[in-house]
Amino acid sequence: MDKQLKRGMLDVCVLAALIGGDSYGYKIIKDLQPHIEISESTLYPILRRLEEQGALTVYSVEHNGRLRKYYKITDGGKDKIKIFLDEWETMMDIFSFIKDEMKGEAADK
Repeated sequence: MDKQLKRGMLDVCVLAALIGGDSYGYKIIKDLQPHIEISESTLYPILRRLEEQGALTVYSVEHNGRLRKYYKITDGGKDKIKIFLDEWETMMDIFSFIKDEMKGEAADK
């Protein structure tokens, strides 16, 4: 998969993982693993970038004597997901066109 396309998808996947409620890094990775491969070294830069963009906020809570960072999606983050979904509809139209043309090409041979 194209790196830029995957990067954009990972951003939205991380935001989508927060729709159901605030979460922390390890849990976000576990929630995403059945759907897309992501490592800690990939996740944390994404979280920082999304925070800088105002798509999520961060707060800390003490857990077992240590501070754990929690991430909360903002309205801006939800808007980012909506924009992605709208753009994805356009991508699916293009995908269908290309797929249909390739089927036509195969039929012509």
